[in-house]
Amino acid sequence: MFDGFELTRCQGEGARLRVRHGGRGPAVLLLHGHPRTHATWHRVAPLLAAGGHTVVCPDLRGYGESDKPASDPEHRPYSKRAMAADCLAVMRRLGHERFAVVGHDRGGYVAMRLALDHPEAVSAVSALDVVPIGEALRRCDATFAASWWHWFFLGQTENPAERVINADPDAWYTATSEQMGAEAYEDFRRAIHDPATVHAMCEDYRAGLGIDREHDDADRRAGRRIDSPLQVLWATRDDMATLYGDVLGVWRAWAGDRLEGGPIDSGHHMSEEAPDALAAALLGFWRSDAGR
Repeated sequence: MFDGFELTRCQGEGARLRVRHGGRGPAVLLLHGHPRTHATWHRVAPLLAAGGHTVVCPDLRGYGESDKPASDPEHRPYSKRAMAADCLAVMRRLGHERFAVVGHDRGGYVAMRLALDHPEAVSAVSALDVVPIGEALRRCDATFAASWWHWFFLGQTENPAERVINADPDAWYTATSEQMGAEAYEDFRRAIHDPATVHAMCEDYRAGLGIDREHDDADRRAGRRIDSPLQVLWATRDDMATLYGDVLGVWRAWAGDRLEGGPIDSGHHMSEEAPDALAAALLGFWRSDAGR
């Protein structure tokens, strides 16, 4: 797994992150979603490195083997702004002042926040199977609540979800070795069997329902957009199109002049299920005029 890549620990803005990196060329930062670790990229990262890129894959703060800072009543330590600041600090420590960023699921929110808070550092953004948190909550209806009820289960605090998940993490998180690959699956299982990681992942969702939405809404009121080229990809066997219809249309209010994207024939975890198609889409975007 990750042949030729280096595994290290690197200090972020407020948390020390486990980071896998390798390759040569223009830098790209790959950000995983819930409940994965950086190992979810093990089939895609080598393809991007072979395509002429330096590839950096961290565990986001709270996830995998990265630090899990103590939270606060507003869940600010698990805001996407805090996670984005970690990632920026890591990239700078590795010598990358400007880079493309790819974010899947929760990592997509971090990628968006990086681009909005630090536009000078981000050359291109690819958001996978995600729309902005504020947009998702603004459009929330019975269909969304039925499909994505876990947002509200993980995000509430009166009856914390941690006790339910920790009772049987393997039953709650139903990934398989066949889907993920044996090494990635074992890395994932170590994470979900750590109660501190489970708590941190719930804090991610609590931040999403509160402080992250506030940040999104403030940017929308101010008219801020993602200045860098923006690519949006979604899985055909997930529910982005069902929930939102015109997925690119949801993102249009956040994009500058360069927005493109489309579906990938895959389930939700496209880096594991459709790595060749995903890598081809990313490399094509970066090589196009829109991705420069």
